[in-house]
Amino acid sequence: MKLITGLGNPGDKYKFTRHNAGFMALDYLSYQWNFDFKFESKFNGEIAKINKDGESLILLKPHTFMNLSGQSLIAVMNFYKIQREDILVIYDDIAMPVGKLRFRAKGSDGGHNGIKSVINVLGGNNSFDRLKIGIGPQPPLPSEVYVMQNFSQEQLTELKTELPVIKDAVEAYLSDGLSSAQSRFN
Repeated sequence: MKLITGLGNPGDKYKFTRHNAGFMALDYLSYQWNFDFKFESKFNGEIAKINKDGESLILLKPHTFMNLSGQSLIAVMNFYKIQREDILVIYDDIAMPVGKLRFRAKGSDGGHNGIKSVINVLGGNNSFDRLKIGIGPQPPLPSEVYVMQNFSQEQLTELKTELPVIKDAVEAYLSDGLSSAQSRFN
């Protein structure tokens, strides 16, 4: 069983903000793979349990808000006995241009508070699979202001054209593993 978590903030107010790229990716997977999310209070998040090409998956959109994303993730991991090696976290990356993707197996939080929360609940361990979605370049604004703004119409259009690529990247990750997905999509 694998856990795919998309990071973002719940609510219509945040729906098209740059910080919600992870939620947008999972919403697209929901549409393409034909499943619905359901809020589960014990996880403080929306989850979906599906079978994709013989693989049992749980998809999670935490409702803890970005800075506490790890709390929802660890609740799901503990309940379903999911190992750190079986998680993929999808999130926004301000250092990459809009539409660029990058898989990583480990690394620092890079200033991303959602990833910082995940690393904290994993006992400081930063070795877990990630798929970063570019939302930059950042203009001369504080990062906390930029990520909470809505995508410009041009950026949103560009991101929407990348959603099928994100779906393909996640499918490649699931079928062929991280190294293969990195060589194809990084």
